[in-house]
Amino acid sequence: MAYNEFLADRVKNILHEKRVVFEAKKMMGGLCFMVDDKMCCGIVKDQLMARIGVDAYEEALTKTGCSEMNFTGRPMEGYVFISPEGVDLEADLAYWIQLCIDFNPFAKSSKKKK
Repeated sequence: MAYNEFLADRVKNILHEKRVVFEAKKMMGGLCFMVDDKMCCGIVKDQLMARIGVDAYEEALTKTGCSEMNFTGRPMEGYVFISPEGVDLEADLAYWIQLCIDFNPFAKSSKKKK
């Protein structure tokens, strides 16, 4: 298991409840949830990866279980990791997913145009 499948199912359930059209794609050894062809959130091992944007970034880092996303040796501003303790409760997970959904319309798509 490269990523926490139970957490992935919980994320899928919340996205369905909120009537968000999404596509789940395996990438970077985890699972990414795409909304409007843009990375919205994902699961990396047992952590939630949240794309929340720079406006919500500093406040998010003060929340339980939240840390900067750092794949390459430097933090990716606007993206955070949330450890299992930060998404243990459904209300906490729903909070993070809602932040991702709220930011999604402002996110840039990485989809290549032909």
